[in-house]
Amino acid sequence: MRLFGRYLLKNVLNLHNDLIKFTYRHANYECFNVCDPKPRIIHKAIVRDRLLHHAIYRVLMPIFDKTFIFDCYSCRKLKGTHRAFQRLTIMARKQSKNYSKTCWALRCDIRKFFHSIDHKILISLLSKRINDEQLINLLREIIESFAVCGDLRAERKSASNANLNNKKGMPLGNLTSQLFANIYLDPLDKFIKHKLKAKYYLRYADDFMLLADDPKILHDCLLKIDSFLSNKLKLSLHPNKITFRKLSWGLDFVGYVAHPKFNLPRKKTIKRIFAKLEKIQESNPEKLNESLQSHLGFLKHVDARLLSQNLNNWFGNR
Repeated sequence: MRLFGRYLLKNVLNLHNDLIKFTYRHANYECFNVCDPKPRIIHKAIVRDRLLHHAIYRVLMPIFDKTFIFDCYSCRKLKGTHRAFQRLTIMARKQSKNYSKTCWALRCDIRKFFHSIDHKILISLLSKRINDEQLINLLREIIESFAVCGDLRAERKSASNANLNNKKGMPLGNLTSQLFANIYLDPLDKFIKHKLKAKYYLRYADDFMLLADDPKILHDCLLKIDSFLSNKLKLSLHPNKITFRKLSWGLDFVGYVAHPKFNLPRKKTIKRIFAKLEKIQESNPEKLNESLQSHLGFLKHVDARLLSQNLNNWFGNR
């Protein structure tokens, strides 16, 4: 980053020349592990490539964002996890007729979503909205710079074109990956809203939820969704993350749990907050107050006054 910034103008001009001469090639990724909260492998592009990712995102986002359904909440302006959960509570109240009737929810998660994205399908979806062949070739270069089976650049020397068409996967570290994820799942959103006629449906990344007054309706939707994902997008639902729940039992979504007339953070989230603050208190106490305020801000979105007071009493006075 510092080296790139030291020769910023030269590096930007070199990138510009590569683009106008159609000689741009995406570099390899730096790979590292994170745990937030579950282990993930992040692939980080070099600064030069990340600069291009941001430029592409700024151009493509306005084009595709207006085609997404309203209740798609990941990586969009004025959306996010808090808006997604607020929308869920509104939907639950409407579906339950102000909590006077039973409200059922189906929650699903796509198995290994980012690693399962099919390059050929993604490029086809992009081509439906983009008529510029040169831009499509540039997007193909970025998409095919990564594959779950290994370094695609090394494979290009020996693999056939037919095999390259079957490559899958997108790196979690790319800004473009977040946009591509919404583009890839947009057909699913349209299928659920327009074909299945689901009135109350919302999605955040690969995590989505439908509400209805009858679990049989949701079970029928589940079978059709599973078939659509398999046949159209070459994806599958995570078998251990398909849940049917009543609103009265609590609906777990994007880090919070919705109940009739009140909302709470997840129990796992509460335990993780305490564990993280205790760790910071021991290893880096000067950062404790900053982290505490961040978590208190997170809790303001639900009914957690007592928990916030306990956190303040336990960590705020130390």
